[in-house]
Amino acid sequence: MANVSSVLEFTLSGLNETTENRYFIFAWTALWYYLTLMCNITVIFVIASDKSLHEPMYIFLCNLCINALYGTAGFYPKFLYDLLSTIHVISYAGCMIQIFVIYSSALCDVSTLAIMAYDRYVAICRPLEYHSEMTSSTVLKCVLFCWLAPLCCMALVVFLTSRLDLCGSSIEKLYCETWAVAKLACYSTTVNNIVGQTIIIIYFGHAVLIVGSYIKLIGTCRNSKESRHRFMQTCMPHLVALCNITIALLFDVFYSRYGSISMPQSLRNFLALDFLFIPPILNPLIYGFQLTKIRKRITRLYFRNNVGIS
Repeated sequence: MANVSSVLEFTLSGLNETTENRYFIFAWTALWYYLTLMCNITVIFVIASDKSLHEPMYIFLCNLCINALYGTAGFYPKFLYDLLSTIHVISYAGCMIQIFVIYSSALCDVSTLAIMAYDRYVAICRPLEYHSEMTSSTVLKCVLFCWLAPLCCMALVVFLTSRLDLCGSSIEKLYCETWAVAKLACYSTTVNNIVGQTIIIIYFGHAVLIVGSYIKLIGTCRNSKESRHRFMQTCMPHLVALCNITIALLFDVFYSRYGSISMPQSLRNFLALDFLFIPPILNPLIYGFQLTKIRKRITRLYFRNNVGIS
């Protein structure tokens, strides 16, 4: 029986069937990562540099984009390196770090979207109380909550995973993932499963908060044309982002727990990569196009630069 101290690195077998197209996939992935970085950095810069955008909704959006940069940094560089390498391995420490970064980022997305739903609920359903409730102190606490809760949850998960005695070192994915590592354990992982299920339930509670907020929002917006306009402008991007991350995470969870090796490798890779590829670039795009203030300032930023160059 091999214990954890003897497992110095893991083999990632998800790329084994893509060697023929790896240069094309590398070029496409590098371009996608570049666009993801540019979209998120642009939104962050616009919000940070314009004092009129220093409002709770835009601050939470900025936090969403910062989190996208953090999460993608845990995946893209390693994935791009593996595409050009014939050996796809990752060190034990690197694997634990990747698990921590990728999944704390995913949980931070859910927390941020829950806070954004509450912010829209107060703004539309209780507008007279908005400025007294969503103070600078409250916004700071909300942002800290969005980061500290996921970081603490994943720190516990990684700690429990690192204590497992492992009887294998092959992970059938493109990146490290806690359930994939737990499957290599030599004995029962009941404690890890209980903690994992508890975290899922906690973040399901976030989804309940979001649904409750939107039930109230829809009821309020039906009675006012102005409220319906505000809902369409500020809440629809949020709903799209929420559906996007929810579907992507469900793909990942169900694939990790119930995926069959009989599934085509390309389909398994798609299910595993959806939440790493789509939400980080879609969120800044839908908010950038839908929110008037953001769209105008982005247009002004690039138009001014183009005029200066010409």
